[in-house]
Amino acid sequence: MDYRELLSKDSFWMQEQSDIPIVLSTRIRLARNLADCPFPQAMGTEMAEKIEKRIANVLKDLDVDGQKVIYIPLNELTVTDKKVLIEKHLISPNFAESNQARGLALANNHKVSVMVNEEDHLRIQVLMPGNKLEEALSLAGDIDDYLESKLDIAYKEKFGYLTSCPTNVGTGLRVSVMTHLPALVLTNQIQRVLGAFGSLGLVARGLYGEGSKAFGNIFQISNQVTLGKSEDDTLSHLQAVTSQLAERELHAREMLRQEVLLNTEDRVWRARGILQNARLLTSEETFSLLSDDRLGIDMDILPRVDAGFISLLVNSLQGCLQLKTNKLLDGNLVNLERANLLRQFYQDKTSPC
Repeated sequence: MDYRELLSKDSFWMQEQSDIPIVLSTRIRLARNLADCPFPQAMGTEMAEKIEKRIANVLKDLDVDGQKVIYIPLNELTVTDKKVLIEKHLISPNFAESNQARGLALANNHKVSVMVNEEDHLRIQVLMPGNKLEEALSLAGDIDDYLESKLDIAYKEKFGYLTSCPTNVGTGLRVSVMTHLPALVLTNQIQRVLGAFGSLGLVARGLYGEGSKAFGNIFQISNQVTLGKSEDDTLSHLQAVTSQLAERELHAREMLRQEVLLNTEDRVWRARGILQNARLLTSEETFSLLSDDRLGIDMDILPRVDAGFISLLVNSLQGCLQLKTNKLLDGNLVNLERANLLRQFYQDKTSPC
């Protein structure tokens, strides 16, 4: 099947927020397994197919915002489709690479995605723009309740939910916020701030999770501990840390304004000029330029643009560009198309302050 229309739209979590976008988005992820089946690492081909079919029949009746989710068997997706889903945080790279029977239940607005036969039988994800931890957890809980009413989920009173990875045992909950922290980076405070996270039971990663670099000054902050902590405790802890982190970033931006305003103005205007005129742009360079541009907008130095930081960033990635152009892009071709996309946007859609 052709999933172009579904995949080409901006995901719900990519929407621009009206406040200063220090917290760009929120993600809630729940890991669940069936009680009467071997976990994915121990499944053979035949068992994987049976489990995928069994769960798919349940997910096809799941409603999100009054609409049935769309269930997609993984083998119906092209390489580009999978790349787009990874870039939009709707599936994991490991999920995309497997040849085992797998599937994805995806809400029409991409607010909810459920991976079947990833590391666990079920990976429930809710993604929302801005800082919406409570709302996202509530929706994830509703989906979890629905699945538990239809499936026998692996749970032990002593340990909680049983998962493939021991670090997820307990609530099976991973809570994360995506933050934009350019001023803390520019004022050389970021390592000191993030270095304290380990002792708080949190971890900071780049835009695409474990092993990825923090391109564009984007950091994902998430919990490390699931055993012995309630969902509410995990949520309130991350909320408190996120609030402090936002305060530190705002303070650092004020430092830039007070101490090096001319340098900051020069930096962000240079970024805007390159985005408006470049003919070739690498993804790493684009992340940096869009980060500087967004900082300039947030500090009321640059005129606003119609699209949000995350929308521009994700749509400039290789998979999304290939889907948009319907062409296989590599090398300078992808750098050319990326520059064309951003140049056209910044030349045509810059709005007054």
